[in-house]
Amino acid sequence: MKVKKIPQRMCLGCQTSRPKKELVRIVRSPKGEFSVDFTGKKPGRGAYICNNPECLAKAKKSHGLERSFKSPVDAAVYELLERELQAHASEE
Repeated sequence: MKVKKIPQRMCLGCQTSRPKKELVRIVRSPKGEFSVDFTGKKPGRGAYICNNPECLAKAKKSHGLERSFKSPVDAAVYELLERELQAHASEE
């Protein structure tokens, strides 16, 4: 029987490859709005980070989101993403 391949993605913060389902997708919509996509199905360009605020802080320091989206990312966007990650962590 054929073994099913598990898709891997790299975290922008800690630079480790993990299964796609373990990571959180950050999406820039076609309109240019940023949001956190916990389902992995929102339309737009995506980048992945681990589900903890430390990796988001590392991605901010290393300009990982700017490189992934090939555009500048405002500081307010990082604050919004951090709040969404913390809200999701408190729900679980």
